[in-house]
Parts: sequence; structure tokens; C-alpha cells
Amino acid sequence: MKDLKLYVSEFLGTFGLVFIGAGAVLVNGLTGGSVGLVGIAFAHGLILMAMIYSMGSISGAHFNPAVTLAMLINKRIDVKKAALYIVSQLLGASVAAFLLKLIFPVATSAQLYGFPIGISLATGIALEAVLTFFLVFVIYGTAVSKKAVPGVFGFAIGSSVALDIMMGGNITGAAMNPARAFGPAVVSGLFSDLPIYIIGPIIGAIVASVLCEWLHKE
Repeated sequence: MKDLKLYVSEFLGTFGLVFIGAGAVLVNGLTGGSVGLVGIAFAHGLILMAMIYSMGSISGAHFNPAVTLAMLINKRIDVKKAALYIVSQLLGASVAAFLLKLIFPVATSAQLYGFPIGISLATGIALEAVLTFFLVFVIYGTAVSKKAVPGVFGFAIGSSVALDIMMGGNITGAAMNPARAFGPAVVSGLFSDLPIYIIGPIIGAIVASVLCEWLHKE
């Protein structure tokens, strides 16, 4: 397949994000909170930064279906490629979650899933939408815009994820990414709150991308 490298890149990047990010949540649960919210935030932010710098030149380093859909809405990626990006991301997230469960068989569903239970649908969607808005806003300003300062995109995007988690991690888990929620949900069987992590990020990503297309228009 001509574009196989693109989809492998998206698979590996999303795999890394979920394995390290959800893994940090899982280890935090198993060790009585030794990692902490800040540690979980940095785990997500740093692995995302590493994956972006490693594979951004190959696939653009979306690693997030909401980001891919935002790019599709603004015609920065075609429908077929976007669909295969999303499939690759969901597969990467699922394989990472299954591997975590295999390595840590004593982990409970809550520890693997990592998202607080009991939040209302409206509150969860609103928070995930705003947090994802900031993430995609940074992606556009540092990686998509032709006026972006070269070389800072990975650090800026990783930092925005870490900061979002510090703010919203104890409320929704601050996934900002349907794949980040989907993989652990498949393994844990906890699907009741999944709409929060699909609807919220997609809304936030699309709003941010449309605004940024206007702000950064040449």
C-alpha cells in the first residue's frame, strides 16, 4: 500500500500515547496514587511530544480522531485517508490497552480506564470540548500555520496536553481524544461515559480548526 507508512505512524503514535498515558493512570491506581495528577499529565504530554517529533514528518502526527476530523472538515486531508487514519488510531489505542491489561492482569477496569465516574453528560462534553479546543488551537498555531515558529510544535502541543490534564484530569480525565478513551473502554467494558470523549473532543476540535483557518489565513 502506497500510504502504509502514514497509517503505521498513526498506529504507533496513538499506541504510545495510550500505553504511556493510560499506563501512568493504571500504575497510579495500583500504587496508591504515587504518580499523581501532575505525573499523569507529564506522562501524556511528554510521550505525545516524543511521538510528534518522531513521526510528525511521516503522517503529520494526528494521533487523535478529533484532530483528523478537524483536518477533514477544512480539506487538509481527503476522506479516504482520514478514515484510514482514524482506523489506525483506534487500533493503536486498543492494542495498547490490551497490552496494559496483559502486563497488569490485576488491574481493575477503573484503574485501566482512568476516567472519573458520575459526571453528567453535559458537563463532561462541555469540559472535553473546551480542553480539546485549546489543544487544536495550539496545533494550528504551531504546526499547521505557515507562520509558525519552526521546531516548537512538539513541545507546545505536548505542553498543552499536560496543562489540560492538570486542569481537567480530576473531572473528566481530560482525554481530548476519542482514541485515548476508546482503547481502554474496549478493554475495560466501560462504555457508558464514552460519548463524552467522542462528542466533546470532536466539537472542540472542529470549532478551533474553523476559527484558526480564519485567523491564520494568508
